[in-house]
Amino acid sequence: MNQSVTPSTPAAGPHAPLDELLALLDLEPIEEDIFRGRTGRAVLVPRVFGGQVAAQALVAAGRTVPADRPPHSLHSYFLRPGDPAVPIVYTVDRIRDGGSFTTRRVVAVQHGQPIFHLSASFQRHEEGLEHQEDMPAAPAPETLPTAVETLRRYAPLLGGPDVVDRILDARSAVDLRYADEPPFGSVGEPREPKSQVWFRTNGKLADDPLLHICLATYVSDMTLLDSVLLAHGRGGWAVGDVVGASLDHAMWFHRPFRADEWLLYDQESPTSQSGRGLARGRIFTEGGQLAVSVIQEGVIRVPRPRSTGR
Repeated sequence: MNQSVTPSTPAAGPHAPLDELLALLDLEPIEEDIFRGRTGRAVLVPRVFGGQVAAQALVAAGRTVPADRPPHSLHSYFLRPGDPAVPIVYTVDRIRDGGSFTTRRVVAVQHGQPIFHLSASFQRHEEGLEHQEDMPAAPAPETLPTAVETLRRYAPLLGGPDVVDRILDARSAVDLRYADEPPFGSVGEPREPKSQVWFRTNGKLADDPLLHICLATYVSDMTLLDSVLLAHGRGGWAVGDVVGASLDHAMWFHRPFRADEWLLYDQESPTSQSGRGLARGRIFTEGGQLAVSVIQEGVIRVPRPRSTGR
């Protein structure tokens, strides 16, 4: 039996945004190994959020793999901006079905052109040697300000209450809390290129391992490049002192976890150069297990000043 993303129990009120996100991940099969996904609303830039495309592509791959083989890694490239006005078609190639591992390749297409490419590997459960890094120190998530409190504090810098409301609306399916000041909280003050956030979904999820992995994939693209911005005292896309986009994104899923329970996303940037920034992330469960490792490179450019003369 192939894997499917199981929606949570339908909810009204505060859980409605989570149900909307789960609906985005519930792809429509239109032919064998071909799926169609809806696009969400563009918030600050006129393109589909990269984390949504990556999560939908992983859903498509998982639909063609036996349920006893969860994904253990993905490697992906963002090729073109996604158009939020039209659906995305995902085609899955069944590259290999081995005794222990399964490999899939997914291409996301809009307007007849590929916008995203993903390779994912899946593995049946296997016992083996184990070790992991220790979880870094971090304040407890319940002690940290909510996204509403953090973003509204910086509303003038981010473009006003309307812009803040749009950001909060786009992220309302997820409870995401910064352990320290976000990049837009220290504009003009370079800091150590390290950042931590806690996150979990705003509502309980079904007991579907693929669903939890896909939701972590979705969130993993939200804040990872923040660490690059911190090194240069840049506030980010909402502030407008940089422009950029994700280039590639890789994830390794080490141990089971639940996306509806607190996860610590520990992030750092070892380098930036040539208009690109590299960031690494580790996702830990609240109990200290290393669940996911992430690496991403993105385009990060300083806008050129407009010419005022001839």
